[in-house]
Formats: sequence, structure tokens, C-alpha cells
Amino acid sequence: MLLLLALQPAVVATEPATLFQTAPIAALLAGVYDDVFTLGELRRHGDFGLGTLTALDGEMIVLEGCCYQVRADGQVRVLPDTNTTPFAAVTFFKPTRTTAPLTATNLLQVCAALDRTLPSANLFYAVCITGRFDAVTTRSVPRQRRPYPPLATAAREQAVFHLGPVEGTLLGFRCPAFVKGLNVPGYHFHFLTADRQAGGHVLDVRLAGLCAAVQELRDFRLTLPATADFTGADLSADRQRELQEVEK
Repeated sequence: MLLLLALQPAVVATEPATLFQTAPIAALLAGVYDDVFTLGELRRHGDFGLGTLTALDGEMIVLEGCCYQVRADGQVRVLPDTNTTPFAAVTFFKPTRTTAPLTATNLLQVCAALDRTLPSANLFYAVCITGRFDAVTTRSVPRQRRPYPPLATAAREQAVFHLGPVEGTLLGFRCPAFVKGLNVPGYHFHFLTADRQAGGHVLDVRLAGLCAAVQELRDFRLTLPATADFTGADLSADRQRELQEVEK
């Protein structure tokens, strides 16, 4: 009997693709900008995604397993695993579908075109568009100092960059409407140029004839910061209006 059991093929468990997140967006909106979650730990949960750095020090892009920081002065640097993040969302990117070529004159049109290709608005999706963009408008926020202001206040100091025509990658996630307080409902994109010299949080984009690679994500995992700032923060306020102001 033991021999027969040993000869049986092993059952390999398959898990759904997961969106892993280090903190709720409500904490970032409230000014919780410190955490001890390292980028080394983050990369164990994904090779593709976005976020920010401790003290809100710029925009972060995770692409092909490498973490990049776009600073408020426009400089881009590769981040070591010892850096920490208060907010990041990542997955292991394995696209399950590719859209027909998209043409759009602004970010709203890109989002609408993508929505028409998706099977449901109630799922999570990772989205990646790589190629030559006619124009991309990005931003980055400067490093903050204590006492930290709310994100809507900090974002008023943002530096805006107008890029293009430019080769690069636009990447991010689409989250369903029910994630209010946890993540950004709808689309959230960051951008990194092909030469890794510019990028940031995407405010607007113009493109023609580019296809999007899309991955359906049916598993969402949220871990909570183990810091006094987080445990003591009041996260009960509805900050959706602030979120729209910050993201768009």
C-alpha cells in the first residue's frame, strides 16, 4: 500500500493570481508615510506594480522584478532591498489576454477603451502597455517631513513632467468600485521610460496603436503596517474626494 501511494502522481495546488498590498490607501491619504516593510519583502510577493517610498519620497515602479524610484527632481534610481514602503501593490505579472491596438488622446479614453475589453468590473486587473507614446504627463511628490500632512496637501507640492514622444511602459492596476478605502477604485498607472531615465505617477497620456497586456486577478491580499502611526491613525473619514484630487 505504501508503495502504491508513493507511485501516485503528486497533486499540485494552483492558486489564483494575487494582488498583494502593503497597506490600505486610506492610511496613505491620512498621512501614514512610514513603514518597516522592505522592498526585499515586497519582491517576494510580486515583480510588477507600483507604490511610494517611506516619507512619501517620490513614486515607485516595480517592473521585471526591479524597484525604481522617480524623485520629485525627475531623477530615477534603482532601489536596494533595504528601502521601505508605506504603500505598494504588486503581483507576479503573467498576462492572460492582449487587447486590440488602442488609440486615445487622453487617459480617460485609455481607461474607457480598456473597460470595453474586460469581462467584469468586479475583478482586479494588472495592465501593462509598452511601446512608443505620443505624450505622457507624470508627477512625483517630494519627500515629506514630520509632522506629515495628509496626502492631498503633500500632493500640492508635486512636480509635473511632460514626456514624449517617448518609448516606455505604462503599468498599473484596475480595482473594482468596492475597494474604497483599501485601494484606488478604477485605474491607477505609473510610467517608466525605456531608458529608465524618467517616469512617475500618470496624470495623462496620448497613444496610438498600442496593445495592452492584461492579467485577471481573483485574489487580493492586504497586510497592515506594524507601526504606531498606523495603529493610532483615524481612518474613519471618507476621503474619496481627496483621492480623486490626488490621483487625477
